[in-house]
Amino acid sequence: MVRCFLTTVDNPYSPYNQFEDWYRFDTDKGYNSSGLLMRMAYTSDQLTDAENAYEIEQAIDQIVGNDPLNIYKKLKINIEDDAPEEQIA
Repeated sequence: MVRCFLTTVDNPYSPYNQFEDWYRFDTDKGYNSSGLLMRMAYTSDQLTDAENAYEIEQAIDQIVGNDPLNIYKKLKINIEDDAPEEQIA
């Protein structure tokens, strides 16, 4: 499945593979991308994972589209499912 992440153009770390380093760089620069995304995305425990992922992607698109300094960018990563696929007989 494809997952979207919000990052900045100058952050050399991956928010998926190197989250601690990515987060430290992000907060040291004063971006607080995670907090911004949290405020913009309409996620809920009552939504499915797919619905939450959609809402997060929509929020990322809104942030990137309304960024006057062009510091934010959308990162798409293909993540393999760990769970075995269900077979339909």
